[in-house]
Amino acid sequence: MKKLVIAAVAFFTASNIHAQEQSKIKFSGYLETYYGYDFNKPADNNRPGFIYSHNRTNEVNLNLGFIKGAYDDGLIRANFAVMMGTYANANLASEPGVLKNIYEANAGIKLSKTANLWLDAGIFSSHIGFESAISKDCAVLTRNISSENTPFYESGVKLSYATEDNKFLATLLYLNGWQRITRQLGNNKPAGGLQLTWKPTDKITVNYSNYLGTEGADSVRVTRFYNDVYGIFQLTDKLGLTVGFDYGTQQKSKTDKSKNEVLSPVAILQYKFDPKWSLAGRVEYYEDTNGIFISTGTPDGFKTKGYSLNLDYAPIANAVIRLEGKVYDSKDKIFERGISNVNNNAALTASFAVSF
Repeated sequence: MKKLVIAAVAFFTASNIHAQEQSKIKFSGYLETYYGYDFNKPADNNRPGFIYSHNRTNEVNLNLGFIKGAYDDGLIRANFAVMMGTYANANLASEPGVLKNIYEANAGIKLSKTANLWLDAGIFSSHIGFESAISKDCAVLTRNISSENTPFYESGVKLSYATEDNKFLATLLYLNGWQRITRQLGNNKPAGGLQLTWKPTDKITVNYSNYLGTEGADSVRVTRFYNDVYGIFQLTDKLGLTVGFDYGTQQKSKTDKSKNEVLSPVAILQYKFDPKWSLAGRVEYYEDTNGIFISTGTPDGFKTKGYSLNLDYAPIANAVIRLEGKVYDSKDKIFERGISNVNNNAALTASFAVSF
């Protein structure tokens, strides 16, 4: 009888430990299908080259789908997610082999028993910008131009600290480059970044992020310095405002220390009629005269205004059906319409996204 009791205790203890370990592991997923229609009717069914999310037109497709596993025991944490979709095809085109299908892969260790200080290494979502690859979490279905042309992901090591009340977060990053898992061929210089986030209340978030690195092989490399500032304000229970401003510089050549510039202000206003319905509008401007990120070959370069109007219907908390109309208006004729170049581009995009 005594042996039976001991065996039973051992069994239940082992089962309890196993259950506790399982409770530290969480699985989740995301899937977003979409249909886009570009009124300029591109022959190859691709949206303009500076667009990387929802970039196919006149077809139903998968923008992003991933399965994720996460582990956190308070001292050690890890995340791993594999993905597929047109987002992956466009954004990770330069990555070799199966790395094209990695959405996230990182592990971290807590460095202090008393302070919220972590060291993480691997592949992460970008520390730049307020819009992510997960459209469901963004106020507008498609990304703004500055989000499309700053990193969606990055790889390296980051040291992060958060106050006990989580009102302030600081992160220092050592990176392999500008949206890179593998280092650029011939470039042996590391890159870095900083992120500072302040949340004085649950209705206000203010963020500053930057990036400093080099582009090109060592023999011709130039320095890039990029800054991103944004604020998210929940003005009322129904009305929210997001404003952002990006400003970046890049050395003209290795021997010329003068700088080319890129800048982009953006504002988004979102109104929630009720828990299931919301309407959002976005106004943006992007200026890249010398083609740091978007080269046009035209006299004034890329100087483009963007206007978006978005309607959401969320039948349940973890799913949303979205419709967005977007218009680009450029100073130069940078868009193609048949055999002609025009100043404008208009598109409609519809999507259905589910998280689980």
